[in-house]
Amino acid sequence: MSGHSKWHSIKYQKAAADAKKGAIFTRISRNITMAAKESGGDIETNFKLRLAVDQAKTVNMPKDNIERAIKKGTGEGAENQLQEITYEGYGPAGVAIIIKTVTDNNKRTVSDVRHTLTKSGGSLGESGSVMWNFEQKGVIRLDAKNLDKNNIELIAIDADADDIQDDEDGIMITTNPKNLQNLKQMLEKNGTTTEYADIEYIAKNTVDTTENEKTKLEKLTDALDELEDVSDYYTNAS
Repeated sequence: MSGHSKWHSIKYQKAAADAKKGAIFTRISRNITMAAKESGGDIETNFKLRLAVDQAKTVNMPKDNIERAIKKGTGEGAENQLQEITYEGYGPAGVAIIIKTVTDNNKRTVSDVRHTLTKSGGSLGESGSVMWNFEQKGVIRLDAKNLDKNNIELIAIDADADDIQDDEDGIMITTNPKNLQNLKQMLEKNGTTTEYADIEYIAKNTVDTTENEKTKLEKLTDALDELEDVSDYYTNAS
């Protein structure tokens, strides 16, 4: 669960019910809109937007939805009142958690996040209460099937990656966020498809949890998944 990304779970939910898929589309559309709002609507020059669009394609979001989200961000569509807000808090057993949201109503969002944490035995923290234990890293995840790990390691080293390790579903490579685009391009140039690429919060120090605490933490993250405003979350649980 360390550095756990909600998107990483969403990737494996392609067979979800339409209602669930609709919620996924909403989250990704908001991410596209915010990326376009921040640095423009050209995916060739806006890497953050390219990442968001790649995620949209992974879950087969219609092209029209993607284009509308981009136009909303650049001011060509409906008035955009979305904002990104990051919350810090604690889950069961004092596990640190960072929750990223994209919302058009911050009062509703903070209320939902606080209620979800409290109901799960956690609490909402002050700004900076857990952020000190996390650092941002560029993260690429690869499906391990039919991959030559030794070759991947050589490419990653040449591209100045920080670390490469086995992940629960394949291979995870981390790098400086500023180097993420270069690493992704190097892998793809060498014929390796990147299943996922984004900037995540990775815990510097992790904590061990008991089976009972893991179960409680999973219930919390499941509840966060149900909040439409939550775009991602990360914990320091090992």
